[in-house]
Amino acid sequence: MTPQHLAQLLREGEGLMVEFKRAREGLNRDLYETICAFLNQRGGTLVLGAADDGTVTGISPEALAQMRKDLANTLHNPQKINPPMPLVPEPVVLDGQTLLVLSVPESSQVHSCNNRIFSRNEDGDFDITGHGQLLAELYLRKQVGYSENRIFPHIRLSDLRSDLIERVRRNVRLQRAAHPWAELDDLDLLKSARLYQRDYQTGAEGVSMAGALLFGQDDVVLGVVPHHRTDAIVRVHDLDRYDDRDDIRTNLLESYDRLMAFVSRHIADPFHLLGNQRISLRDLIFREVVANLLIHREYLNPFPAKLIIQRDRVITENSNNPHGLGLLRPDDFAPSPKNPAIARVFREMQWAEELGSGVRNLFKLARAFGGQDPIMREEAIFRVTVMLPPGPQAGAPAAQAESGAESGAESGAESLQQRLLVALAAMPLSKAELARHLGLTTVSGALNRLVRRMLDAGLIEYTLPTKPNSRLQQYRLTAAGRAHLNLQDYPP
Repeated sequence: MTPQHLAQLLREGEGLMVEFKRAREGLNRDLYETICAFLNQRGGTLVLGAADDGTVTGISPEALAQMRKDLANTLHNPQKINPPMPLVPEPVVLDGQTLLVLSVPESSQVHSCNNRIFSRNEDGDFDITGHGQLLAELYLRKQVGYSENRIFPHIRLSDLRSDLIERVRRNVRLQRAAHPWAELDDLDLLKSARLYQRDYQTGAEGVSMAGALLFGQDDVVLGVVPHHRTDAIVRVHDLDRYDDRDDIRTNLLESYDRLMAFVSRHIADPFHLLGNQRISLRDLIFREVVANLLIHREYLNPFPAKLIIQRDRVITENSNNPHGLGLLRPDDFAPSPKNPAIARVFREMQWAEELGSGVRNLFKLARAFGGQDPIMREEAIFRVTVMLPPGPQAGAPAAQAESGAESGAESGAESLQQRLLVALAAMPLSKAELARHLGLTTVSGALNRLVRRMLDAGLIEYTLPTKPNSRLQQYRLTAAGRAHLNLQDYPP
């Protein structure tokens, strides 16, 4: 948010979707009740460091860092806000004082604060926990307004892919050993992630549309959303049709894998240094673009999502339930999750950023990659355009990856190594699976040599150390490999 926009907000005063709190030395006790109420109603903007009349009081410089840390940690804590809603407070300097601005979206879920459910009207926040009619209306509005919450009571656990649920479980355990999903069984994990719900109007309970899209077998995914499709296209030489295409009609986790592999196959990854560390701008940018394509989609709309690679740009399109119209800018937009339950799984897998920070990072990275800001336009069809760096694109990277590994050139080897480390961060993989992540059709000599170098460097290890040549052999990250991967992360 710009200082000018914040000044205007303070002049207009508090209301249904705006709240001010002084918070000079610490966070107010009722802060989380307001966040809960915003989530349950129409969202809103919370300004810390302002009096009720809009006077700037600011936040003590000594308290600022701790307040930001406390706010971020608490919003991850289901004991406080349940389900959690990770949000990023934004510092804004106005009249020589620092304020914190928190853009709170309307959520598809019903949230509680300290086991109490809060709503909002013009007079502020109010507790509706014991009000049956108000609660029923709230749950009904969430069910009707967000298609990801639609319940399919006849979907059985056996209709879901337990290997994908286990993939999420392993991934979050690698990120944080004490993650609440790490030791849950399949049903309890679905419930904790709000992918198994109860319809408070009919009493029916079962797997939600979000759960089916994330974990369903292919026939289940297409049974729930028959028109579900993501079309990945290269259109450089044959402009009337395409040079290459992947017609993706599967669950969202494997859709992500296939889209990222398609990008790796057809978009070059030029050398880029951050300090003295090489980073893959391409992978960081398209991780965000691909996640956005899958997360922020209105799945009831039959419009097929598209990722189109052209000579000088990449365009994505997906159907959208817009919360506003026009171009999005990182310094003046209100983040709004279209499918928060799906988004949460992607965030916990570290495939997407916290709400709001992903857009800001995308602008920063895209300028360094293609020399221009991305174009993000929110309408009934949400479109993102990312410019590509000059030079050959379509058809080059797979060969470039192969030759880069064969030659042992420093930039190519580091890029391939980084991509393998990212792939292994999710779960152990076989050598054939690693080849697919690099866009290769077979396990090449170059890949074998790269894996051996990573083993020798202690970045990865065998899952079956006593049987290195077993057909069941897989590879996983070591602690050193995870530390190395964390060093490569682009700073927020």
